[in-house]
Amino acid sequence: MENRKETDNAIKAWSNKLEPDYLLSDFLRHPPVDFKATISEVGLPVFSALFDLTTTMDNEDQKRLKKIPFYKFWSRLLKYKTLFVGTTVSEFSPLPTPFNATQVALFLKEREGKNYPLVIVKDLPSPSPLISDEDAKKTADFLAQLEQAGFISVAGQALAYVSVDYSSQDDFLSRFSKNRRKDFRRKLRAMENLEIEVLTANSPYLQSDEVINHFYRLYLQVFQQSEIHFDRLSEEFFYDLLHTDDESLRVVVYRKSGKLIGYNICFAYKDMLVDKYIGFDYPLATDNNLYFISWFFNLEYARLNGFKYYVAGWTDPEIKAYLGAKFVYTRHAVYIRNPLLRGILKHFRHHFESDAHLELQGDQN
Repeated sequence: MENRKETDNAIKAWSNKLEPDYLLSDFLRHPPVDFKATISEVGLPVFSALFDLTTTMDNEDQKRLKKIPFYKFWSRLLKYKTLFVGTTVSEFSPLPTPFNATQVALFLKEREGKNYPLVIVKDLPSPSPLISDEDAKKTADFLAQLEQAGFISVAGQALAYVSVDYSSQDDFLSRFSKNRRKDFRRKLRAMENLEIEVLTANSPYLQSDEVINHFYRLYLQVFQQSEIHFDRLSEEFFYDLLHTDDESLRVVVYRKSGKLIGYNICFAYKDMLVDKYIGFDYPLATDNNLYFISWFFNLEYARLNGFKYYVAGWTDPEIKAYLGAKFVYTRHAVYIRNPLLRGILKHFRHHFESDAHLELQGDQN
């Protein structure tokens, strides 16, 4: 895109969005460290990065792989310069309007990705209450055309969400077994010792460079302890993210005795409260059950403010299932130029579908 206005107009027309336009614009201006991002000729957001094929493998498969002799030397063969279609800040892959699925699929295969060993169209959502029927059909048609063009369909991650169809916290808790309710209420007692504040755009607190730097350092604490280290956001991204006039911004700040121990950066988008980023000060956050408390605080905030859904992100699906989440599953479409590597992925692709193997929709006993 030639200028900011063209970029903003393109983003405004994208479908599959669960986040405000300015967040997507922020990604294009300040992509994750060592990534390059732009909008392609056909209106799709794309970014390039060095990608390790083992990133989405489950832990046990990764451990077995690393035990193979000389792994340190041949593991470099698992890393490829990759063109991704989508963003790392959107829950689903945005698609432009108007959109010709057949032409775009062929364009990605024959032109857009000609200089890349791998092309990955990421996070194509299955039908769900979070997107319109029109967007779901558009996505399904695109996936079908990608497969027709030779892309391999691989199960993606599970996006957690909760329907805000309860009348109170007690009503929500009543859906769980006695033992689980007891566990939840015990952990919730830690909330009594915390000061919790919800900040919106232009809050004086968020205008401080020192505060932004502190937020970024707490984000890095979470990033560094995560099992997946793929897209490390920059401090510039955080600066623009929080220095905004956009009324969708909600920042939930948690303090103990006046000390910041964690936060959630959320967005009020349509009828959803979308939880995007967290920062924790370890071990204080763990000692005060902050992950758990932030979950229940966000659920209650969503209820009190009339949201229909709380969207809780991709990470920790088993924990979120324990806390009552439902899930939307996605698919990635992968094109591998090397025929040998393409055959290997087809045969072993189930090893790269870790979330698909989890039983996340079980009862709440």
